[in-house]
Amino acid sequence: MLAQGTKLWTVSRYDEMERGTAVGVAIRGDGQIEAGPAASLLYATGGNYVWSVASDAAGNTYVGMGGTAAGGAVVMRVAPDGKATKIFEGKELGVQAMRVGSDGSVYVATSPDGKVYRLGPGGGDIGQYPVSVVFDAALTDEKPKYLWDIALKNGGAGAAGEIYIAAGAPAAVYRRPAGAGKPEVAFRTVDQHIRCLLMGPDGTLWAGSDGSGVVYKFDTKVAGAKPFAVYSAPKREITALAMDAAGNVFAAGVGARQAANAPGGMTSPGLPPLPVTGSMGVTITFAQPGSANAASTNTLIPEGSEIYRIAADGSPEKLAALKDDVVYALEFHNGSLLAATGNRGRVYRVETGGAGGSGDGSNDEAGRFTDVAALEAAQGMAFAAVPGGLVVGTSNSGKVFRLENKPAAIATYTSEVFDAQGFSQWGRVEARPEPAGGTGAGFDLYVRSGNVESPLLGWSEWAPVSKQGEVTVPGGRFAQWKAVLRAGGTVESVGLNYLEKNLAPVVDDVVVQPGARVAANPPQAQNAMVQVAFPAAAGANVQGFVPDANAQPLMAQKDKTAVTVRWSAHDDNGDDLIFAVWYRGVGERNWRLLKDKIADKYLSFDSALLPDGSYEVKLVASDSPAHPAAEALEGERLSGEFVVDTTPPVPGPLVATLVAGSPVKIHATFAAKDATSPIAHAEYSVDAGPWQYLEPIGRVSDSLEERYDFTAVIPAATATTPVTDAREHVLAVRVYDRYENAAAVKAVVR
Repeated sequence: MLAQGTKLWTVSRYDEMERGTAVGVAIRGDGQIEAGPAASLLYATGGNYVWSVASDAAGNTYVGMGGTAAGGAVVMRVAPDGKATKIFEGKELGVQAMRVGSDGSVYVATSPDGKVYRLGPGGGDIGQYPVSVVFDAALTDEKPKYLWDIALKNGGAGAAGEIYIAAGAPAAVYRRPAGAGKPEVAFRTVDQHIRCLLMGPDGTLWAGSDGSGVVYKFDTKVAGAKPFAVYSAPKREITALAMDAAGNVFAAGVGARQAANAPGGMTSPGLPPLPVTGSMGVTITFAQPGSANAASTNTLIPEGSEIYRIAADGSPEKLAALKDDVVYALEFHNGSLLAATGNRGRVYRVETGGAGGSGDGSNDEAGRFTDVAALEAAQGMAFAAVPGGLVVGTSNSGKVFRLENKPAAIATYTSEVFDAQGFSQWGRVEARPEPAGGTGAGFDLYVRSGNVESPLLGWSEWAPVSKQGEVTVPGGRFAQWKAVLRAGGTVESVGLNYLEKNLAPVVDDVVVQPGARVAANPPQAQNAMVQVAFPAAAGANVQGFVPDANAQPLMAQKDKTAVTVRWSAHDDNGDDLIFAVWYRGVGERNWRLLKDKIADKYLSFDSALLPDGSYEVKLVASDSPAHPAAEALEGERLSGEFVVDTTPPVPGPLVATLVAGSPVKIHATFAAKDATSPIAHAEYSVDAGPWQYLEPIGRVSDSLEERYDFTAVIPAATATTPVTDAREHVLAVRVYDRYENAAAVKAVVR
């Protein structure tokens, strides 16, 4: 155990920082906090789900919603000032994907049993956007159930661009030619779904699948081109794709892969179905990808997500792993890779380093992640770039947040509440770097304290921390610190020194076992051992009692010349303890020291140290090893009454006479007394024959004195027994007290 003294509560690791509350603060994977991007709520839908977002050159954000039979596919146009206008409403369940063409047209993909609509270009509300269907899944031969994503070629400039549609159940990518051409299958796979698309600047289409977790690339410039599987991820579903300026492709994978048993060696669906109720009241069950199911039901996918980088030369590598998060969207923005995740509503920045790990040090930080924003929603679903930043659409609840390219002017981080487990005096703060006034410091620190767990129930006010770490707050059990960061400010760690008020040790239980001795190397024969155990309820009446790690029965050697005392004790400060054992006779007033300065939690001693009689023990625990003598505290507890009895009973005269007859018998009487404990039992033997149990007068043996009156049959003589006088017989009697002390007496009868 740690000795009592000044202790230090430190927060420095990512998992520790993550337990606090960050407002405008980014938390790096190494635990350092810094000012994050300025964030604000742009639009609240009032519903549960935002599935997709897109933006136009004017800074308008298009929000794709849906998710319930009562509120299906809707597109809202949200102006930069947050004013929202409904521009589309469909019969399908939700708007799964959107893209904005270079002419201002908005392409909307709905699911399930969906279509791709072209809205506009136009303006105003829902009646002022021309709506046309550019793709209808029901008119294809495959009739896919889901439309997951859209990619536009050549910027989607009106009728001049091709449209690519990712579909699932079954998996395929459709191409809608430029102009009003008939849609056709660009390629299909044996996967379950094509979940995401990415159009490269060179006309290469990238696609991620669900089922086998494959990233494909497809050359849209070559007639009759076939898809090429660039990478098969360890995860079963590719949820998002992004590309940097150097041509590196980043992919997010989620979900555990199943055994290869589908056609072509692909994995089986293995995912729970999602019931979807259409507007006609007909319920149909579909096998959705795991990420879509997790967002709909607000549940977790085991083992989180992984992010992979596929270099321009095609070589893949795992970049990062987010064990507690599902990545729903990736965006390469301002030189950084951002990931929108659920189900904790986080946006992460992932360092991508140098391509391929060139060995020049540029790849040293690749994979390090920073939690840049905590959204007020369970899932971050989609990104869209807007002038000066980007927007994030969320689900559970359905909102749109704006993240600026500049850091928050003032960012605040509040630590979790720290419980010192007892009333404490709070000391100096140790921060790295130093708070305001220190070299390179761009933050201020504050501390507050209280005696109840919630700061809302009467804590002290926030007290500023000086450059030297000095702070003045009232003593209490709980404390919390707050950092207010300015642009460029970082905090690596914060520690708060504290000294617990010393509390007296607590002796939880004491037991005394006469007739037992704990030896240094006890014998292994179980019949020679005694268990010295605490009662089952030991410590049950002690608030916060933690059972002693050594509370299992203590094995002691059976020895009627010894007594063993055993105890359990604890100290709420975690101090080392020493013990003293005192005794006194029942009815006495003064305690006498048996032994002190005991480090163990038991003591065996010779019973001869105590005269026969009834006693009780007092166990005193002291925390003096951890404190000066003047400050040490003690706790004590009394044992129950126990008896020391090492003296055998005193038998009276044994009077025995022969009784004539056939066979001849012996009639005997005697009495026995014991000064300390009741007579337990007696036994007799005639002519060295077997010992036989003997009952007292009244049959119950429970008194300090017992009388006996009995008749014993004389056993027949045998040929092997030499007898000089056949009329002489010997009667032997043994008598025992309750503590197995024995005395014997004999009589010769003729």
